[in-house]
Amino acid sequence: MPLKIGQRPDHGFDEPLGLLSDCHRRIEHFLSLLTVTTDRADGGTLSDGERTPLEAALTYFATAAPRQTADEEESLFPRMEASLDRDATTALNMIVRLESDHDEANRLHEAVDRLVRLWLANGSLADSLMRRLQRHLARLNTLYAAHIAIEDREVFPVAARILSPSDIHEIGREMAARRSIRAHASRGI
Repeated sequence: MPLKIGQRPDHGFDEPLGLLSDCHRRIEHFLSLLTVTTDRADGGTLSDGERTPLEAALTYFATAAPRQTADEEESLFPRMEASLDRDATTALNMIVRLESDHDEANRLHEAVDRLVRLWLANGSLADSLMRRLQRHLARLNTLYAAHIAIEDREVFPVAARILSPSDIHEIGREMAARRSIRAHASRGI
């Protein structure tokens, strides 16, 4: 079943680490939409069936993805850094890399957004611009594959072990607040 913006995730704000992992599935899905559609259309005229996924992916990466980054950098990572648990030390080394990945992903997404919007507006994209778009998407795919693996397999499990239930609750509350949602009343990202 295809993912849609606003689709109900598997986890709620009462399970923020699971919700962050759900967001990874959305990142993978929307990045795949961008990559597959770009490769298939190769800069040519876009059908409505090709425009729609490109527009949905751009919307996702412009709206939901920055909130997920904030969830990690403003809510999760600082609490892990404040932990006195020795498992946090290994996670801290990974967090420095993850924050750098976020910065690089943001720059790449800005470039992808500009190129895809130009394509959508003009109806086609010059070969040189298409190759640049494909290079940016290839880099995003590589970056996210490693980044998501580290978070899902290393950072989130460590966080689940070292953070207190009240820390986890506060992370979920902060995530909900970023979306203007009451945490106990709704699920979603």
